[in-house]
Amino acid sequence: MATRLEKFRVILTGATGMVGEGVLLECLKNPAVEHVLIVGRRPYGVTHEKLEECIVSDFTDLSGVEDRLRGYDACFYCAGVSSAGMSETDYTRVAYDMVLRFAETLARLNPKMIFTHVTGAHTDSTEKGRVMWARVKGRAENALTRLPFAEVYNFRPGLMKPTPGQRSIKTLYRVGLVLLPILRLFMPMLTLEQVGLAMIHAVTKGYEKKELEVSDIAALAQ
Repeated sequence: MATRLEKFRVILTGATGMVGEGVLLECLKNPAVEHVLIVGRRPYGVTHEKLEECIVSDFTDLSGVEDRLRGYDACFYCAGVSSAGMSETDYTRVAYDMVLRFAETLARLNPKMIFTHVTGAHTDSTEKGRVMWARVKGRAENALTRLPFAEVYNFRPGLMKPTPGQRSIKTLYRVGLVLLPILRLFMPMLTLEQVGLAMIHAVTKGYEKKELEVSDIAALAQ
């Protein structure tokens, strides 16, 4: 069990996406988070006393910025894309290869780091199911747990409600928001505030499970 931290410094990916931005907003207002380094391919474009940005062109080659990635206690890996319309080869490149190369670099530079990785509800840990994205995500989860981090948590959220004020919400998702009151009657739903808080608490409190389903994320956010 890793040492729990009252305050910590975190690397965050995916800030220009909905999940990453929601988690970032929680980090910026939470006193346990002392500093956030956004690593991304394009600027997030917000100034904050806690915030620093590191722009990279390729997550699989961080050799030019390694000095900037040292001295961090946690990583919240929220970057990702939808598998819709992608071949398994192309999706593997983003959801497995990119994640693993990024994580391997951080594990080497910060071996005491706690790594939190966003996958999705129904991720396939067997890596053998019929659903392509679930197999690839399951393979990534399994590979991450073998890296020499202090701890790895794989978050498996489902339907998520954005935080008020978020900018990174796709038009189709905005349209779908009107259906949330109906959808939540049939499936469990999290807010991105809960997801962000759960990630923070994974560092400050820990959790007994390493693959966190929707109910686990909600419990850890308390």
